Amino acid sequence: MDIQNAGDKSGQLFIVEKRGRILILQNDQLLVQPFLDIHSEVESHGTEQGLLGLAFHPHYAQNGTFFVNYINLSGNSVVARFQVSKDDPNRADPSSEVDLLNIDQPYANHNGGNLAFGPDGNLYIGLGDGGSEGDPLRTSQNLENLLGKLLRINVDSSEPYSIPPDNPFSRGGGLPEIWAYGLRNPWRFSFDRLTGDLFIGDVGQDAWEEVDFVPVGARGGMNFGWSFYEGAHPYQDQPNANITFTWPVAEYSHSDGCSVTGGYVYRGLDLPEWQGIYFYGDYCNGTVWGLIRTAQNNWQSKVLFQTGVKITTFGVDEAGEIYLADYRNGSLLRLIRR
Repeated sequence: MDIQNAGDKSGQLFIVEKRGRILILQNDQLLVQPFLDIHSEVESHGTEQGLLGLAFHPHYAQNGTFFVNYINLSGNSVVARFQVSKDDPNRADPSSEVDLLNIDQPYANHNGGNLAFGPDGNLYIGLGDGGSEGDPLRTSQNLENLLGKLLRINVDSSEPYSIPPDNPFSRGGGLPEIWAYGLRNPWRFSFDRLTGDLFIGDVGQDAWEEVDFVPVGARGGMNFGWSFYEGAHPYQDQPNANITFTWPVAEYSHSDGCSVTGGYVYRGLDLPEWQGIYFYGDYCNGTVWGLIRTAQNNWQSKVLFQTGVKITTFGVDEAGEIYLADYRNGSLLRLIRR
């Protein structure tokens, strides 16, 4: 479900399994002992349920703190904080769990689940619209509901978190955790490790998949359009004329795939010709695209690879090299020079 590094110069990769375990890949070998095993707390039977996301604190090497997003046995989303064991850097302390958020999920799908720290040091949390199809509860445009949103919280200044004062609704008009809205199911977002720009892969309904972009320093409050729009195409209802939408920078139809998996901007060292290209893919057919903004400020997207795998997630190691996971057989693939 997720591939992360801890940024602690260990060279390890942490592999998140749907059923509730996090494994460690060290020197291209899986360690026998899981880093964390909370399968007894995780509901993973639904197609889109399970342990869904992992983010290490920017100062993990000093404080040993990390965060996970999972679906609990009641079918609801939990964002929780854990600590690494004091005695073993390859083991987390399962008793250290502190729940930051518990969010009711009306259906079993569209849970989002991604976690990432932004260049501002805040924790960003991606949540889907709560499921079924067509956003029947109209959560994505409802600013009094956390579903269908990208949340932004400060996990350092108070317990268990505080609201950054520059969040768009910190003084009212919506729930203060909300930073952006109008998302259907943000399946993987990431920050460019060089520029700080944000890329979001948002899964479509029947016809269109989209990639959204937010430049570094944006003040938040973006409306990505769902469920008025699927991608840049009208879907249902008529929005008020005074609503400003943030349109996708790339989209593809269901003739080319069925479910987008957002990825990462390549910032590694092994393949300098790929510098600055954003990799994203399709879960259903394994197509991998590259997206780049030209000197003329236009976005260009092109098919790079036909992998033939079910891409659940991309990941990067500490050096910036890119990986992806295949849901079909549990394999981990790495982009390398032939």
